[in-house]
Amino acid sequence: MNVNPRISALTTRLQPLYTRLSQHPLYASLETLKDLHLFMEAHVFAVWDFMSLLKALQRGLTSVEVPWTPSPLPESRRLINEIVLGEESDVYQGEPLSHFELYRLAMQQCGASTAAIDALLQSLRNGDLLGPALAASGAPQEAQSFVGDTFALLAQDKLHVTAAAFTFGREDLIPDMFQGFVRDLNRELAGRLETFVWYLQRHIEVDGEEHGPMALRMISELCGDDETKWQEAETAAVHALESRLRLWDGIHAKVRARRSVPALA
Repeated sequence: MNVNPRISALTTRLQPLYTRLSQHPLYASLETLKDLHLFMEAHVFAVWDFMSLLKALQRGLTSVEVPWTPSPLPESRRLINEIVLGEESDVYQGEPLSHFELYRLAMQQCGASTAAIDALLQSLRNGDLLGPALAASGAPQEAQSFVGDTFALLAQDKLHVTAAAFTFGREDLIPDMFQGFVRDLNRELAGRLETFVWYLQRHIEVDGEEHGPMALRMISELCGDDETKWQEAETAAVHALESRLRLWDGIHAKVRARRSVPALA
């Protein structure tokens, strides 16, 4: 596949942030199942709000109104529909599940609490506004900040900005160290992390081999030859990656703080 030189240049400019993410000390700090619980209980909010980025793109790139009229971006609308199929209706053990629902299932199986994310979803179903619902959910502060950053980008209501956050803020750079930690812990726990192992591997497969390249083509079509759009896409990508770094910083601080508390006799 020929890569748009503008995409290559943008990826090069973002590389220092990707390096910081892949080498973040959070990964090395995870040693126990309780550490993993802290990680998952915050990270699940990033898995959830990713779906809002996805749905904003689907709404903007396809026609969802009745009566129907064709949208003006045929390649991008096909790409986003393919990505939605995989992200919202993947198949795990013969059952259709979104990747968010799969992540939540993995949390349940390993004993991580889903109380905060469940409370948020219930509030949203009840018609509550996101801000108050998030604050009342009990979500970790670093997760609340991350979601706030995502929805600030969505509020710009610019498809190329949303596409950049969606594409370059993805989690396709999962270090081998983290995968190894999860696999080793899964063996120790007699398979209680089997769903999470599958989730991580599936995420790498679809991001690297399928959805990632599709999303890059989508950005190329959305930005075209418009210099302003390319600059705004870069700003959004940087914003998304820096937000991810702050999320990792917050989780890392909690892991370290928990370890510094003496165990009760």
